[in-house]
Formats: sequence, structure tokens, C-alpha cells
Amino acid sequence: MEAIKQGEARTGSALRFCPLCLPGGISANQERILGRHEHIDTVGTSRSGFEHCYNGSSRDGDDFAGRIRDMEMPVNQVVDSGLSTDQIYDLIRSRIRPHLGELSRCRSTEDLLQSPVYQSIKPTVDIALKTPEIGSYSKSTSPAKSRYRIVAYNVERGIQLAGQIETFRSHPYLKECDVMLLTETDVGMARSGNRAVAQELARELHMHFAFVPCYLNLAKGSGVEYDVGGENDLGLHGNAILSRYPIRKAWPIHLQNGKDKMKGREKRLGVQTALAADIDFPNYPVTVASVHLDANSTQRHRHDQMKEVIDNVDANRHVIIGGDWNTSTYDSSRAFHSIMGFWLRVFMGVDNVIRNHYLHPYNRFEKELFQMIESRGFDYRNCNRLGERTSSYDVDCPKTRKNLGEWVPAFCFPFIRWALRNHGGYCPIKIDWFAVRGAACENPVIIHELREGRSVPLSDHDPIGVDLIVPEEAGGA
Repeated sequence: MEAIKQGEARTGSALRFCPLCLPGGISANQERILGRHEHIDTVGTSRSGFEHCYNGSSRDGDDFAGRIRDMEMPVNQVVDSGLSTDQIYDLIRSRIRPHLGELSRCRSTEDLLQSPVYQSIKPTVDIALKTPEIGSYSKSTSPAKSRYRIVAYNVERGIQLAGQIETFRSHPYLKECDVMLLTETDVGMARSGNRAVAQELARELHMHFAFVPCYLNLAKGSGVEYDVGGENDLGLHGNAILSRYPIRKAWPIHLQNGKDKMKGREKRLGVQTALAADIDFPNYPVTVASVHLDANSTQRHRHDQMKEVIDNVDANRHVIIGGDWNTSTYDSSRAFHSIMGFWLRVFMGVDNVIRNHYLHPYNRFEKELFQMIESRGFDYRNCNRLGERTSSYDVDCPKTRKNLGEWVPAFCFPFIRWALRNHGGYCPIKIDWFAVRGAACENPVIIHELREGRSVPLSDHDPIGVDLIVPEEAGGA
């Protein structure tokens, strides 16, 4: 059936639909998924009417709310809601946002799940968080090449988006990239100007894109982000893939959280979610995945998250996984474990730990993760600059201090400063990585100048890059 526009209703054999259920109307695919339902009262625009419709029943006796609940897919099954991005955003504004204040009073996920308000909007939350967005701003067809440049970059929410756009246009290395694996991209967050970060990057750089949200934030963020003016429009935060070549298919890979996201000051709905996509270069099909592993988690949990990613990509395709893996070497699931881990490393010798562990996490503390990657046929040794930093901790940085201070007690900071006294209060870490299966890579790079030596860093991470080599039999050099 053709779309029913907002404010219109069908009569006779067709059923009426509440326009607030699906802002902008309902299509045949949406009707197939949501089920045919009739508004019990007059089709209107009041919130009470929407609640009535949501909990009403269809003419054939099926429970409409039950049909919505059927859309709560198990982990890593994509929700095919049939809704446009604008319709989903309208649902967030009209159906979810009015309840965020009440949900923010929940002190744990257990409290959240017991909330009648949350249970009433959970199906809508699932649609918002489990539906990937795929689009294109490409203006031309890119040619086949003998090598393709892949870049992975944690853009730190896109707070410095204008500078990042200009850098991707002008930097001699980055302007030649063919695929970007982006982590920490906001959509409608006050801290990043309520912009759609990955989508704006794609528009300005004329690229294809895919985005999947991980979280719907109930607050403006963490640390210094609470001081940002304004309020969140949508409150979405997730990961993205940009490509100069068409994205044939994209799917989310939902990962278990490393900590309760409803405990603490920054409360969020959702789970960490990797984004995978099939990109068919003209002479070499590949699967890529943008992956952000949990920072506040155990080493084993990060291992399990990466295993989940690998389990959900095609074993018969060339695969490139890249992103922020948070291989800090720490069990950061609780402040106590981090503090005890810090003292262990002090006793091991700070110089030793920086040189042999923070920059080489596969040597001991994250060894299980990297061994699992290799056991599944992935190579990380030849597509990364081993032993070279991609981020750092600066004890004198007020932003870092305030962010870390939300879960590490204040008395710990003098000890951190003391431990780093021979390093100027600075500690390099390596937490951004590539892993490749079934393909050859060359010339891994880390670009430090976007973060170091700048009065305003473009991100708290360095972008990393590598060239994917097309074999001769596939049309390579």
C-alpha cells in the first residue's frame, strides 16, 4: 500500500494508523513489520492518543504492543524497521526524549528494566539503536587501483569537526584515503554542536557512509562535556565507515557492555556496537569493520568483544578490522581494579611498563586478545607500527584529569604524578589497531601532528593508516 501521510486516515478495508507512531506516514514495509493496527480513538496528535494507540490492538485481535516487542531482535540480528532516518529521529524526539529525565533517575540497568516508562518505550529505543544508517554524498565513480588506503580514527565525538574536515581535505596522507573507519561519532549531541558528525564528514568529502549508534545518552557526556552549553537534540553516539567506493551492505555487531552504563554520572541506553560493511572495490571485494572496544572493562572482556566481531564477519572474504581497541593493559571495570593494577605496574618499574607493555600490550596484559586474533587467521604485526604510541595520558591536562576523576578517587592523582616524574607527567599508550585477514598490507603509519604540538588537538587519538595491496591476479600492480 502507498504511504499514509501524517494526519490522513484510511477507511473501509484498510485500517487507520496513528501518525505519531511513524512520523511522516507508514509504508507497506513498515506495515508488514509493525502489523496492521487501528487507533482506538480518533487519529490525533496528542501524546495520550499515541500511548493509547501504542497499547491498543489491531482489528484481527493481535496485540500491537506485542508486535512491536517482536522487533526486539537478539544480539546481532539487524532490525529492518523500514523507517527512514528522519522518521527514526522524529521518534526519538517525540517518543523517547520526553522521558529521559525520568529514566536518568534510574541508578542501574536493573532499575531501568523495572521502570514501566522504559518498558513502554523500549521497542522504540531498540529501533533507534539497532538500525544502521547508510547513505551517499559521492559525486563520481572512483577507479580501480593497485592499492587502497585505509584509515582508522577515533574522532573524539567530532568536537573538533571543522578542523577534522579541513585536515582530511588537505593533509597529504589523509586526503588520499579510500576508506575511513571512524569511532566515537556523535549525532545530535550538544558537546559536538548537535551535528551528525560522520554524515557531515561524508557530505564535505563526497563519500559513501554508514553509521550505527551504540548509545542514546541521557546526559551531555562525561567530564568537561557537562559544562557545554545547550541540550542534546538526539543524544546518539556510535561508529561509522566512510568510503569512496559504494558500500554494498552494512550491519551492526552488538557487543556486551563492560560495565553498567546506567551507573555513574554519564547514563546511557544501549551497548557498544561495531559496524561492519562489505565494500566492493572494482577489482577487490573486502569487508571492513570499525571497532571500539570498551575502555571500562577487563582484558578478558575486550577479548570477548573482539571475538564477537570476528564471529560476525564472513570467513570467506578479505577482512580489515580497525579502530580504538582500548588495549590499555588495565582491568578498568572498577576503580579498585585499576588502582591495584597501577601499583602492580609501579612495582614492575614505570620505565619497563611504558617501554614493554603500554606500547606493546600483546606482550603480557592483552596477550590473550592478540593471540585469539592470530588464531583466527588475522595479522596485526605487519599492518601496525609496533611500539609506537597512538594516544597518551598527560597528568597536567585539566580535561584528562576531570574525565578520569569521575571514577578514579582524587587521592590517586599525586601518586600518578609521582610515578611519571621521570617522564614529565606524560605516558604514551598504544590503543588503536588494524588486523587483516586474507589480504596483504604495507606502509602502516601513525599521524601524530593532529594531536601533539597543537594548542587545540583535533582528537585525543592519532589517526592510523595502512595500504591494502591488490594482488596481481586481481588486477594489482
